[in-house]
Amino acid sequence: MTDIVESGYRTEEFIIHDLALLEGGKHKGTLKVAANAMSVIPWVGGVIAAGNNIHNDREQSKVNRLHQEWLYTHKVKIEALYNDLNDFSKRVNEYQEELDSRLESESYLSLVRKAFRSWDEAETNDKRRYIMNLLTNAATSRLCPDDQIRLFNEWIDKYNEIHFMVIKAIASSASVGITKRSIWLSFSDSVPRDDCSDAGLFGLVMRELNTGGVIWQQRQTNHNGQYLKSKSSGSTSSSNVRESPFEDVKRWELTPLGREFVHYTMNEVVGRLK
Repeated sequence: MTDIVESGYRTEEFIIHDLALLEGGKHKGTLKVAANAMSVIPWVGGVIAAGNNIHNDREQSKVNRLHQEWLYTHKVKIEALYNDLNDFSKRVNEYQEELDSRLESESYLSLVRKAFRSWDEAETNDKRRYIMNLLTNAATSRLCPDDQIRLFNEWIDKYNEIHFMVIKAIASSASVGITKRSIWLSFSDSVPRDDCSDAGLFGLVMRELNTGGVIWQQRQTNHNGQYLKSKSSGSTSSSNVRESPFEDVKRWELTPLGREFVHYTMNEVVGRLK
C-alpha cells in the first residue's frame, strides 16, 4: 500500500492509484464501486484538498503542519477504506465477467452508497466487516431483493455490539433454540440480579430484536409451513414475582429474516439460504 506518511503525505497519488483499485482489473465495475464509495465519505475530499495544500503551499509552514496532523488522524481509517475496497475487488474478481453489469447498475451502486455511509459511521471493525460481506454477497449471489439488502444494512446501523452478541448466541443454537439465561451466559461469567442495570439493558436488547423482527420465541410449523399455536399449560402460577430477564425455560430462535441476515452478513461469499 502507498505510504501516506513519507514525503509529506502523497495523498493525491494514494487516492487515485490505490483507492481506484487498478483500472486494469478483471472487473471494470469495481472502479465504479470505489468511486461511489468515496463519493459519500465526506472526509475523502478534504484529504485530497489538504494534501494539495501541503504539496503546493510550502511557505505556510504552520498551516501545512496543521494539515499534516489532520491527515495523520485519518491514516488508520484511510488504510481501512483501502483494505476493504481492495478485498472487495479481489473477492468479486473470482467471478465471471458478466458480473460487471451488476456492479455498474444504478440499483447496485445505490446500495454501495448507502453501505459506505454506514461504513464511515460504523463504531467497530465487525460492523464494517458485516457491511462488506453484505455488499459482496449482494453483488455475486443475487441473494435476495435489494430492498432486503437495504433492510439488513439498516439493522447493522441500528444495532450495537451487545445486539450482535445476542444474535450470534441464538444463531449458534439454531437447531434447538436457546433460553435467555443461556444467551446471557454465552458472553458473561455470571447471572446478575434482576433489578440491576445489566438486566435492564439485556431486557431492552431482547425486546428490540424481537420487535425488530430478528428473533422470536421458538415456534413449530406443520408440513405446509404454517406456524402452530402454542398449547396452553392450563395452570396459573401462584408466584408473586415477575418473570426474570434471565428466564430459563422459554427458548428463542432467529426469525426466517433473521437467519438470512446472519447468513448474508456474517459470511463472506455464500449461496442462497435453503
